[in-house]
Amino acid sequence: MYLLLALAIVGEVTATVSLKLSEGFTKPWPVVAVVVGYLVAFASLGFVLKLGMPIGVAYAIWCAFGIAAVAGIGVVLFKEPLNLTTIIGLVLVVAGVVVIELGSGAPTG
Repeated sequence: MYLLLALAIVGEVTATVSLKLSEGFTKPWPVVAVVVGYLVAFASLGFVLKLGMPIGVAYAIWCAFGIAAVAGIGVVLFKEPLNLTTIIGLVLVVAGVVVIELGSGAPTG
């Protein structure tokens, strides 16, 4: 289940980064990556939900790790600024997901 969720996160991150690379949908290959990435993301997330992971937990993990990955890629690939406030925000997002996961009683396998 968590491998499918990881695939959903990779698909979403790929699609979101490709949005930036498409430069307003003016470059064709990133647009293809956007479409494929979001199809993979939503299909994988749908399977995770079908397998029984609570929607709040699945969506929280998907969003938080996607946000953290896209922010990290933005810093490395696009030289976007990262300051203490942003780092604290990212830590709080991930910490929030951990708390949701702990409180959900979600299956761990």
